[in-house]
Amino acid sequence: MWLREYNLSRIGGVVSSEKFNFKELTSELISGITSNNSWKNVERDINNFGALVWSGWQTPVFQRVGSVVVSIDGMFYNRGELDHLLGIKENCNDAYRFAIGFNHFGFETLLSKINGDFSIALLNDATGELFLARDRLGVKPLYYVNFPSHLAFASRPKGLFKIPKVTREINQRFVAVFAGAHYRYFDNAPEESPYKQIHQLQAGHFLRWSKNKITIKCYWSLKDQPNFELSKHELAIQYRDLLLDAVDKRVRAVNGNIAYMLSGGLDSSSVLSSAVKATGYPQQAFSVVYEDKTYDESDEIRSMLKTKVQKWHPIKIDFPDVFDLVRNMVKVHDEPVATATWLSHYILCEEVSKLGFGALFGGLGGDELNAGEYEHFFFHFADLHFANDEQSLSNEIAHWATYHNHPIYKKNRTVVDKAFVSMVNLDEPGKCYPHIYKNSKYLNTVNKEYYNLDKFFPVLDHPFKSYLKNRTYQDLFKETYPCCLRGEDRQSSAFNINNIDPFFDYRLVEFMFRIPGELKIKNGITKILLRQAMKDILPEETRTRIKKTGWNAPANKWFCEGKSAQALGDLIDSKLFKERGIYNVNSVKKLFKEHADLVKSNEPKENHMMFFWQLINLELWMEQL
Repeated sequence: MWLREYNLSRIGGVVSSEKFNFKELTSELISGITSNNSWKNVERDINNFGALVWSGWQTPVFQRVGSVVVSIDGMFYNRGELDHLLGIKENCNDAYRFAIGFNHFGFETLLSKINGDFSIALLNDATGELFLARDRLGVKPLYYVNFPSHLAFASRPKGLFKIPKVTREINQRFVAVFAGAHYRYFDNAPEESPYKQIHQLQAGHFLRWSKNKITIKCYWSLKDQPNFELSKHELAIQYRDLLLDAVDKRVRAVNGNIAYMLSGGLDSSSVLSSAVKATGYPQQAFSVVYEDKTYDESDEIRSMLKTKVQKWHPIKIDFPDVFDLVRNMVKVHDEPVATATWLSHYILCEEVSKLGFGALFGGLGGDELNAGEYEHFFFHFADLHFANDEQSLSNEIAHWATYHNHPIYKKNRTVVDKAFVSMVNLDEPGKCYPHIYKNSKYLNTVNKEYYNLDKFFPVLDHPFKSYLKNRTYQDLFKETYPCCLRGEDRQSSAFNINNIDPFFDYRLVEFMFRIPGELKIKNGITKILLRQAMKDILPEETRTRIKKTGWNAPANKWFCEGKSAQALGDLIDSKLFKERGIYNVNSVKKLFKEHADLVKSNEPKENHMMFFWQLINLELWMEQL
């Protein structure tokens, strides 16, 4: 496996009011961050109460200005605006901008002025303080451990293992949920990590350390505000301008050759087409393709190739060596990986890097902003029901059934009424239930003596009066996207690629949470406003396509035939698997046989590929621990 994992772009640091050998500790941090004693660029700064480090393959984003030293993982996208605001006229890096801005505005106020994807550390010699922050949506990771005598932080958990008093003890809640629940509940406690002692700084938050005391504060969050009352045409123009600007800012901020992930959907196609509009020429695109047409999006992608793509790089994946790849992946991630989709992404990142590209743009985030997931129909229906708009509700259900009926997942009014009972509280506006968790058929595969999942109750936030807005808000901050963002960050960094997702521009997020549901879903069609905004930018065949294959992987076949299926069977039969005590082994064996029978029968029934992907990742991660 061709892998440059030692050149990750990462930050770390240690502070203490007691005597520490900070020089030795920073060396340990760097070693943990980079996984090897070979790296291209390293910066460090040490004073009498702490130290900061930066390590990566690019020019360091690290700067001392007077008594302030700043280390940044990530980048700012509104550099011109910041330089004008701060009176900066010379060429500089983002760490210098932040140091100057800190002296002008202070830490919290300055964060509100930055549009970027970042984790930031600032050490102030004059006051003996450390500040840490993550960007609004949590695109860049940041972990920390806090003891009475010291605090340490790093961009990945492995960087903290050699800090005094830090152990590799696992978080049993995380392990149990990973073993027996759906992936959207892994991050339901966003301040936790897979390790008992290691915490995550949440998205949109900053931390202040002073004299061994910490305070954590939210500096940005979405609020329930009235929907815009402008016309569809006016809102589409605003949306188009925001998306074009978000893409243009990111294209200008990135150094090196840029590639684009391209699936058959609207989101990645809109990002790529916006880049063509910004640059004036077609771009290079990478796609994962499969022999299995259930998952392959080649036919949908072709409508983009003629006018938007300079060169298309299809990467075909059929029967990969799952165990070999997952071992490499969990080594990069410091944790098990959420879904089989990320195996395909991992292979794609390797190919992108081999061809010399330094940045990879994608459409992640578009589904939640634009209500693009099939599940989102139910929450839009609930909003219509609560508003007593029975005529619109009946019309939407009829169109939904026409366009999206499925041999397994039927579409009709009876299904909707049944879904209302398990998915929403129709007596309380906007209140949603953790229906997938409650209905999970795998909770009982986890040994209750290890962790009783029956006593775990996922937390759902309800800041909005709309069911659809609350559902997509939950996806952004506590369910779907935290693990997806980590997946992209770990894997792109492992191959020295900057990962860029323009839909996570906070201006787009704020804008789309003031758009009414009927401009997201209408007449059984999703992403209404995005389709309108992309008129004359996207090819019409792409813009008007209703069908959605979705980006997934044929892991169903991986686990019932071939080398990976044999390895999975051996794992389940192993003495070590039983001795871990996490799973009810007999239940797992039954599911393994049932999965193979289901896939071989070709019956339209749901199989167990997600469960076995999670099991393999969990076991191989614990094997490395």
